[in-house]
Amino acid sequence: MTIDGRSFAAGQAFLLSCKTYWTRVIYPAVREEYEAGRKLEESVLYQYYCWLERHLQRYKYSGRYGLQPYHAQDRARLERSLESAPAELNPGLEHPEYYTRIDIHQHPGGVWSDPIAGFVYERGARSTTPLAGQKHRDLHERLASEALGRCPAPRRVLDMGCGFGKSTRPFYEALGAGKVEGIDLSAPCLRLAARDAAAAARFRQVDATRTDYPDASFDLVTSTMLLHELPPAEVEKVLAESARLLKPGGRMVHLDFLPADDEFARLIHFGHARRNNEPYMEPLANMDLPGVLERLGFKNIEITPFEEADGTLAPGYAYWRFPWTLISAER
Repeated sequence: MTIDGRSFAAGQAFLLSCKTYWTRVIYPAVREEYEAGRKLEESVLYQYYCWLERHLQRYKYSGRYGLQPYHAQDRARLERSLESAPAELNPGLEHPEYYTRIDIHQHPGGVWSDPIAGFVYERGARSTTPLAGQKHRDLHERLASEALGRCPAPRRVLDMGCGFGKSTRPFYEALGAGKVEGIDLSAPCLRLAARDAAAAARFRQVDATRTDYPDASFDLVTSTMLLHELPPAEVEKVLAESARLLKPGGRMVHLDFLPADDEFARLIHFGHARRNNEPYMEPLANMDLPGVLERLGFKNIEITPFEEADGTLAPGYAYWRFPWTLISAER
């Protein structure tokens, strides 16, 4: 079956509208039941909430008008568009078992196994956090502003787990060419990142837990949504590598998900992790990150909520959102 562009766009728009309804109507109703003392395991509404979250994500990627079949039918053209991308790849790199054993986000084959996976991931990222038509400054731009506010005018920046380059772009646009590098395990994503950045940034296929850069190579090390994709032992390695790579006085800024210390927030977040094939979200939330960072020699440690869009940290904000958290420290 050929999927035309209008049908694909309509199908994805329908799924996004369903997710917006899930975010802004069903989630507040579930929370209201919980606060009224209802046991969620007995709630039909909560069961529907869970079912809808799981299957909207499945249809987004694999349904009749899903991201994977739509892009796969244009495979030859998409692969050709990446042929001259200046990504520095390592064909001998062995992917860790934790990275390959599960289709994270329900992305078929993960973000690493298909040459067009970067395109699928990039399109899917556009509807990860529906904001019901509100206009906001991009989350990645907000993070770059926060990071550069803590580490003004860095000479060299490393973006760990850069994916298809969306998190890297605000840094090289702010700092200019030649100052920013992005690393990731996914060759398909790196090719797309390098193609779009041209010569503005360097993209390399490197494991963030054990890079090949010399000590004290960077003034700023950052990542976006990387830590929750790693087992705790690998999280510690990434943080240790951040410490090794930073110059004295340099700054580490990682953006990830840490739920508030209350039962409902953790129940919702850990349930999302299971439904979205994210097995390491809960272990990350249970880590003693301040203790790890202190042990690694970091100082001026900050672990604070992050406002990903206007008003999301305002008292009384009622809608579902990821528990965005800024994890920052000085070397």
